[in-house]
Amino acid sequence: MTLPTATYRIQFRNGMTFDRACGLIPYLKTLGISHLYASPIFTAVNGSTHGYDVTDANDIDPALGGRAGFERLTESLAAAGMGLILDIVPNHMAASPENGWWRDVLAFGRQSPYAGHFDIDWSEPLTLPQLGQDFEAALAAGELRIVLDETHGNFAFAYFETLLPLNPSSYGAIANQLDDPVATGMAEAAAVISGEDFARTMRDILFEGGDRAVLRQKLEDISADRDFVKSLHEAQHWRLTHWKEAARHLSYRRFFEVTGLVGTRVENPSVFEDMHRLTIELVHHGKVQGLRIDHVDGLAEPKAYLDRLRDAVGPDTYIVVEKILGAGEALPESWPVSGTTGYEFIAALSELFVDGGGLRRLDDAYRGLAGETGDLEEGRRLAKRLMVERNFAGETGRLAAIAAGIFPEINRDEIATALTELLITFPVYRTYGDGGPLAWQDSAVLAATASQAMGRLDDRRALDHVLRLLEGKVDGDAAHEFRIRFQQLSGPVMAKATEDTLFYRYNRLLAANEVGGEPGKAPDGPEGFHRRMAERARLQPDGLSASATHDTKRGEDARARLYALSEGADVFAQAVARWREMNRPWLTELPDGAAPEPNVEWMLYQALAGIWPEDFDRGRTEELHERFTDYAVKAVREAKLHTGWIEQDAAYEDAVRAYAAALVSPENDAFLEDFERVLQPFIAAGYLNSLSQTLLKLTAPGIPDIYQGSEGFDFSLVDPDNRRPADHERLTAWLAEAGPIAKLQAAALKQRIVAIGLQLRQRQSALFARGDYLPLKVTGSRREHVLAFARVHKDNFAIVAAPRLMFGWLDPGVLFAGPEFWEDTAIAVPSPLHGLKADLVTGKTIEPGGSIAVAALLGSQPVGLISPI
Repeated sequence: MTLPTATYRIQFRNGMTFDRACGLIPYLKTLGISHLYASPIFTAVNGSTHGYDVTDANDIDPALGGRAGFERLTESLAAAGMGLILDIVPNHMAASPENGWWRDVLAFGRQSPYAGHFDIDWSEPLTLPQLGQDFEAALAAGELRIVLDETHGNFAFAYFETLLPLNPSSYGAIANQLDDPVATGMAEAAAVISGEDFARTMRDILFEGGDRAVLRQKLEDISADRDFVKSLHEAQHWRLTHWKEAARHLSYRRFFEVTGLVGTRVENPSVFEDMHRLTIELVHHGKVQGLRIDHVDGLAEPKAYLDRLRDAVGPDTYIVVEKILGAGEALPESWPVSGTTGYEFIAALSELFVDGGGLRRLDDAYRGLAGETGDLEEGRRLAKRLMVERNFAGETGRLAAIAAGIFPEINRDEIATALTELLITFPVYRTYGDGGPLAWQDSAVLAATASQAMGRLDDRRALDHVLRLLEGKVDGDAAHEFRIRFQQLSGPVMAKATEDTLFYRYNRLLAANEVGGEPGKAPDGPEGFHRRMAERARLQPDGLSASATHDTKRGEDARARLYALSEGADVFAQAVARWREMNRPWLTELPDGAAPEPNVEWMLYQALAGIWPEDFDRGRTEELHERFTDYAVKAVREAKLHTGWIEQDAAYEDAVRAYAAALVSPENDAFLEDFERVLQPFIAAGYLNSLSQTLLKLTAPGIPDIYQGSEGFDFSLVDPDNRRPADHERLTAWLAEAGPIAKLQAAALKQRIVAIGLQLRQRQSALFARGDYLPLKVTGSRREHVLAFARVHKDNFAIVAAPRLMFGWLDPGVLFAGPEFWEDTAIAVPSPLHGLKADLVTGKTIEPGGSIAVAALLGSQPVGLISPI
């Protein structure tokens, strides 16, 4: 296998096409990228902004340039000596009539050859939660009509722009209502024709028959007969329901809470083959060198899937999985992959750059105004309970029903209670039992979880029975289904409760509220970072090391700036108290009190600090206003305390939006002046944090992944803000600049460090792919302010020095503290690394010896990367 030395994630769509990506290849090659890392490229729903709503897994999206455009991209990459990694989506597809497989299922139900491709409970009609009100109300409002779908040649139910194909066996009922030869011909043909011939035959009849305009009018006329429309609806393989009913009752597995994405059954070998035909072809033809597996935890049998995929693509294909590891959790060693997409690396950075003492002071200030939301663990329980009992009530109820059927002697309510407590207590995303006993790691997790859950239950009898199912101690199809579905549910419960609820409620330090992060954990500084990197070198040296993705909560440089709030905790807390008083006139009095509440105010000041432009222009605030106010509303909806995606409180949202708008209003002079003044040392420390974490990503164990545009500064908020196109013209111009680092602006300096690090990795690929990770001892009065390590492989090495906790020690506009700050601080260099060396950032020589004076190395530059001469 040829491993990447560095990947560059491109978000296709939103203006990014294959041909545009071709134009970036010379820039990426010069930067030092070995592999372009593409978001999903297969055909998705019309207008998709992300590509995870796939409608045809065996067709390359025409919106991106189609197969011809893809071929141009891969040929250009090959000519540049670069590879391609594809993001593929095996867990789900779009539940849309644009999806030919789904469309066939809608028309033919269980008789469709694709009925088994989707994870559907066929004990009832397929539920389609698409209505804005219940069926009877939608019917009475005339929102449901019978129409001709002339694109596909069939009768359909129309709900606004959505056309749902009708069961061909119901065509006769339509023909009986109409005096029309085309309708009669379609009904007669539908009675005897199915499969691939059906659509072609229907189109032939439709386009060779009578006047379609007359038929359309007749269909409009019978659509006014509500009783007939209702009876026709009841004759379908599906039932239209209110979209809010999906949480309580849904007959198919979805992706998290997204009813527009239906789970697939890739555990079935024939479904696997159908969904991966083009992917495997592209790999075998040398067009694709690596695969990123989206949401691997959603699959019924992740290991079996990965084994099958590895067999299909061969041993030389680089594979990583999107997998969030909990505290102390490791990727299963039996999985035939190189590692994860790197969320755990972000968590390691957080614990390095957050100051523990300052975090405690920040906690004191935060708890004083946050009230109940300031209790992280209680907040976690409440968020998970909300997910189990409301957002995933249908899935939980289905599990309880399966278990009650297996154990009729146990009351179903008691089983539901035990299940609820187990899901709430579960500390990781899921376990991985499919057949036979659990692996020892999963067994230990389950035992510890059960022990904790038992403390909250009056009777453990139901829990014991549930545990027998999860441990694989009960035989039979129902027991197997229970086990799989529990594992497929625990992950979504954890993700939605933590990342998309708790992280918008518990706002002590937003920088720690990141995917895969644990904001309640006390940071353990350099020692903890060294320990994690040594473990990473041992367990997944070839996994990706990310600092930003399309799913992170904010741009990596916004996060780096907010780390500094833990250092300047007192400054920030006092400023927030002052700012709240300044902006009190912008609060809105609602029946439940003033809005936004103090917890949200605290959150908004942090979020604004993270994205604040250093060159803020009070005369041009439109873009900042739109981005920030949209984020504010999204954040309070995700928090689900006063408003939400299911039930929205317009008055509360208007109050939050108005307050956020006031914070960036040109008329709010006193606040803006004070905010800018207070922010200056945080901006300076944030810049240096950014450069340090960048160098660490480039040199620590793992393969550095650069998210589009983040080689320069990226101060994005959560999606969709972080999916905006990058300014590659400016980035290309910066990369072409020569000259000393002292003359570079901060963002261009970050890009220069990226290029230096990536080009070193290309020259010394074995050093970074297989080199040991060696922590270096730092001595002297400022030893806590620098992290140092070496990568060592045979006679080769690289030494890394990165400053940390520099709030208050930097002059404005200067990205280093000066020699006098570092005093006697030194990095101890073991004897094999004593030779003559050069700092690659500045080019200056480092004399041989047993130590490196940090004042000489970092007294006039931000970071150090040293290589032997």
